[in-house]
Amino acid sequence: MSRVALVTGGTRGIGAEISRALKAAGRVVVANYGGNDAAAEAFRSETGIPVYKFDVASMAACEAGLAKITAEVGPVEILVNNAGITRDGTLAKMSRDMWDAVIDTNLGSCYNLCKLTFDGMRAAKFGRIVNIGSVNGQAGQYGQVNYAAAKSGIHGFTKALAQEGARFGITVNAVAPGYVDTEMVRAVPADVLQKIVARIPVGRLGHAPDIARGVVFLTADDADFITGSTLSINGGQHMY
Repeated sequence: MSRVALVTGGTRGIGAEISRALKAAGRVVVANYGGNDAAAEAFRSETGIPVYKFDVASMAACEAGLAKITAEVGPVEILVNNAGITRDGTLAKMSRDMWDAVIDTNLGSCYNLCKLTFDGMRAAKFGRIVNIGSVNGQAGQYGQVNYAAAKSGIHGFTKALAQEGARFGITVNAVAPGYVDTEMVRAVPADVLQKIVARIPVGRLGHAPDIARGVVFLTADDADFITGSTLSINGGQHMY
């Protein structure tokens, strides 16, 4: 029986490519999304992957969403915490709402979904959790104290939870993408983007499949000796 994999933020950008790659690897994939109904429906029609709309920053919404997934598809054995937002600004200009939104969505969602799936994985003696961090959580980035804090927190969260899950057959790892050619990155001003690419030794932005391949590798059944690790996929921009 194929294992059920949940990808949060799984209908667009990197998340959509992760969803596709996991399906191609033989997983039963379900994709969460937060707000763009049109994009989610287009993704569902294209891939045949079921989509579930709920706010990953809300524990109550996660509980309801996971209950529906479990009833309709089965218990989640592979969890990819990919959902994330940005609310950029220097600290002087950053409101508490901008801080809270990013921390709750990017980091709080990891707590919510790991909390709700961990007991089932432990009972099954199998689980694969991959949390999507960022090069900016490793190196920092001007104007992103909220985003960098959340992504850095993901890396620490991953290492701590890996120690709790190891004896139960649950691996917990992180992937730290560099700058990837997604809608979010394409919105960066051209002159700024040019400077970013100039700092990447391989000389290009990443592509979503670069990240998806790493996730497929870490969620394989036979990847059971890899836990508490961060796989940096950034073209050599930050060697950590």
